[in-house]
Amino acid sequence: MTAERGVHKPNLLVLVGPTAVGKTRLSIEIAKSCSCEIISGDSMQVYRGMDIGTAKITPEEMQGIPHHLIDVLDPEESFSVAYFQKVCRSLIPEIASRGRIPFIVGGTGLYVESVCYEFQFTEAGADEAFRQEQLRFSEQFGPEALHAKLTEIDPETAAKLHPNDQRRIIRALEVYHLTGTTLSRQLESQTKASPYNLCIIGLTMDRQLLYNRIEARIDEMVQQGLVQEVKSLLERGCSRSLVSMQGLGYKEIAEHLLDGLPLEDAIMKLKRDTRRFAKRQLSWFRHMKDIHWIDVTRGENFPDHLADIRAIIAGKFGIPLEYNYKH
Repeated sequence: MTAERGVHKPNLLVLVGPTAVGKTRLSIEIAKSCSCEIISGDSMQVYRGMDIGTAKITPEEMQGIPHHLIDVLDPEESFSVAYFQKVCRSLIPEIASRGRIPFIVGGTGLYVESVCYEFQFTEAGADEAFRQEQLRFSEQFGPEALHAKLTEIDPETAAKLHPNDQRRIIRALEVYHLTGTTLSRQLESQTKASPYNLCIIGLTMDRQLLYNRIEARIDEMVQQGLVQEVKSLLERGCSRSLVSMQGLGYKEIAEHLLDGLPLEDAIMKLKRDTRRFAKRQLSWFRHMKDIHWIDVTRGENFPDHLADIRAIIAGKFGIPLEYNYKH
């Protein structure tokens, strides 16, 4: 049956997990040994000039592996799940035609799932005046009040979003405003049938270790020049209301630069919000089906983790894979 599915459906490899769990390093080794091209499943790494705060993979780290959907938009442009899905629908057969495995790597759950199961999204469009009205409401009454508005009309979506995730809260409100249907109702209507022969790998680790890694990464970002990166974006005219500037790291540092929030407090806020974000990522992925979970708590077992993942891939796709990991 697996072989039959493979004939009719193209293979699609996916690696998901919370921020800072170690997806990048593993993805490169998997791609090298399995002849993959990587599609970034991150909603922020598409933006040029936003490198430090997004923990964007460097050309050196890519080790020659082709990467797609990185540095394709300017910060002033909007990136959406529908845009991501549309590009992936073209990229996946294109990569397969070269005899390589399309490999989505990322932590933006809705984006990844929308491709895996070919979600159909209502063409809600946009209402810029409505968005600005919600922004003004949030500025006047606070993010908790804006989040409460969403809770009233779409409690399920609200439960998945932190009150500080202003961009996605406003979008959920906008979808209801334009269509009369909540975002959660739209997602419930999806069939969860996949047009691909899916192999989804999920990475997890001890929660406290993950939080320690998140905090260490943020300290490193600050040392690498995160404040200057955000300052440069603001100086070029990037408003805080932009989709790109609502990303973790950018909105907290902008609060420091524009509102006078002490840097130490901004960093503490960023660490707290990123920990909460990682928790929501794990919650989202645990509700996805078809995931093969790998616990990567013990970093010294990296070769074993890689071998386990390769065995899963070989079994799912029915192809022999030569193990070539080198210490």
